[in-house]
Amino acid sequence: MEPEKLEHFRKLLLEKKERLIREALKTVGDLVDNPERLPDPTDQAAFESDRGFELRIRDRERKLIKKIDQALKRIEEGSYGICEACGEDIDEKRLEARPEASLCIHCKREQERLEKLRGD
Repeated sequence: MEPEKLEHFRKLLLEKKERLIREALKTVGDLVDNPERLPDPTDQAAFESDRGFELRIRDRERKLIKKIDQALKRIEEGSYGICEACGEDIDEKRLEARPEASLCIHCKREQERLEKLRGD
């Protein structure tokens, strides 16, 4: 991949990572600053459910940050944009949509199909 394109994707990845970290810090700040206790048990349950949902989202984003770091490492190593499964180039449209992608669309679809069959 051309150096200009690699730099473009590196910037995309860094911006995405920064945005995710900002959201995580905001969530942590909200947890610390607002130890909410509501008098109504129904309201308290809804609040805790919402908070749990937000924490699950943040956990998924934590995993996404790891994938972003791996993609940044692939840029440094010169293997960015190459499918880890088949060795073919990953389409640039896919990388624009998911710059942290490590599989081409064909291999990703196959992976998802197998996961569905296993019930993952």
